Amino acid sequence: MLTLYTADTPNGQKITIALAELGLPHQVQHLNLSADEQHQPPFSDMSPNHKIPLLVDDGMPIFESGAILIHLADKAGRLLPASGAARSTVLQWLFLQVGSIGPMLGQLWFFRHGAGQGQPNEQALERYGRETMRLLGVFEARLRDTAYLAGDAYTIADIASFPWIRSYHELGVTLADYPALADWVARIEARAAVQRGLASAKP
Repeated sequence: MLTLYTADTPNGQKITIALAELGLPHQVQHLNLSADEQHQPPFSDMSPNHKIPLLVDDGMPIFESGAILIHLADKAGRLLPASGAARSTVLQWLFLQVGSIGPMLGQLWFFRHGAGQGQPNEQALERYGRETMRLLGVFEARLRDTAYLAGDAYTIADIASFPWIRSYHELGVTLADYPALADWVARIEARAAVQRGLASAKP
């Protein structure tokens, strides 16, 4: 049995969606991040960075959402090619999410909603807003030419990016200028397994 420790955030939703898509038996343990449960045992003993999500597979803890997605896809033999150029393409788009989409959109969300009371940090909002729009443009250009990020097939690269892009309305941005990206979001959101995964992320 797989055990997922998670919360209802884009990074947590990635894994609940992947588990639903892959049909792997699992149980979910929800952490209350506001109560700092991520810094308390047993979770803190298993996750060196004290961040969700964390997957435990046969007693082996696996942290970092990208590593978890690769592990699950390889375990199930789906959503990630086994080798070659096709696998490399999926991993490139997966790591673009891990290295850019998550951090940049996450910072924009923080400076819009989580930075406390007082004057907004306009410099931070401009910086992260500009980079968010640039990244949306990268995705738009890609999705004009392919149905999914890595090509014709839906993969863990799409699963990784979808929860972050789906949160665009919380970031004060619109997808009006990104029709291919908006279509991609709508198609993924309509998948039954995605809906089950989003529901599973909720405590």
